[in-house]
Amino acid sequence: MTEAYIYDSVRSPRGKGRADGALHEVTSVSLSAQMLNAVKDRSGLTGHAVEDVIWGNVTQVGEQGGCLARSAVLLSDLDQSIPGLAINRFCASGMEAVNLAANQVRGGAGQAYIAGGVEMMGRVAMGSDGAAIAVDPTLAMKTYFVPQGISADIIATEYGFTREQADALAVESQRRAAAAWADNRFARSIVPVKDQNGLTILAHDEYMRPGTNVAALGKLDASFKMMGEVMPGFDKVAMMKYPHLERITHIHHAGNSSGIVDGAAAILIGNKEFGLAHGLKPRAKIRATAKIGTDPTIMLTGPVPVTEKILKDSGMSIKDIDLFEVNEAFAAVVLRFMQAFHVDPAIVNVNGGAIAMGHPLGASGAIIIGTLLDELERSGKGVGLATLCIASGMGAATIIERV
Repeated sequence: MTEAYIYDSVRSPRGKGRADGALHEVTSVSLSAQMLNAVKDRSGLTGHAVEDVIWGNVTQVGEQGGCLARSAVLLSDLDQSIPGLAINRFCASGMEAVNLAANQVRGGAGQAYIAGGVEMMGRVAMGSDGAAIAVDPTLAMKTYFVPQGISADIIATEYGFTREQADALAVESQRRAAAAWADNRFARSIVPVKDQNGLTILAHDEYMRPGTNVAALGKLDASFKMMGEVMPGFDKVAMMKYPHLERITHIHHAGNSSGIVDGAAAILIGNKEFGLAHGLKPRAKIRATAKIGTDPTIMLTGPVPVTEKILKDSGMSIKDIDLFEVNEAFAAVVLRFMQAFHVDPAIVNVNGGAIAMGHPLGASGAIIIGTLLDELERSGKGVGLATLCIASGMGAATIIERV
């Protein structure tokens, strides 16, 4: 089978996903086009240089609807002969775009692709597209649907994680992110966002709160306690599914959950011949990809079984992995991953994660692959695994090896 290589990886800084965020006036298609242009310019691509642009975005309505991938190609400086494919695997959309592109290359369906994603959460509200699992009573009842925050608290309850552990992880995420920025560890990937006049409007992840400490987080109310215990009473739904739980312990809040942000990322993937033809040196090889379905109520446990699957499929063990990127959707997701595999926290999310810098849904999967690649190069390590939990009960993973 043909090998698939990563030739370049870029991302925007993440802006606060609200009206006073730096990127609030930037449209989804504009930010996407800026990332595509960055890949084009940095790699010197001309004409029909890539087979397709595969672009993840979760809330596919309004400005993020209508095959945003093709719209972004047409707004960008890429040749109009390059098509576009918009995909949605919820929080893993950006990763699934990369994995799909890699597997197309490995299977011989074109020499190269640009893959990634975008989510402008301050402009297109999460959940505004509707979802059958949440709004169709027949499906919601069948799956014992609860919101993701409740699912995160179920994980904490089921696996014995405390509020103190979750808050400590959040503080460490903030510390690591601040240290990474201070040390310019993201410099190779960051593409400053510009306005229509070419002026830079954001060059740094805006959501970070580097002064966060455990004492401050301890003062925050649990975000999902009310919806769990009072209205509409999702705890009762969860305990119908899991009768062995006497109660749900609510430990998650805004400080130990991922931030709502705007952002985009793009990765250039191709075979060896593509690199030779364009004078490009590969940075990493995509060794394996995987996805899996999981229990839709607890929902966010996917990183564990998908990691087990990808390791088995590739004939590897957890000890073969030098670095991990586990998307920090909620603190309990990462705590459960480290617990399940007995992984040293020092090699998980080395440069902070979504708790500190935010989780732009459709882009995060591509962002963490790029972050992993940068850190493998910086540290001189060889193999890394990136994984995300996914709404409705799924998991996705990618293993890359530095070249």
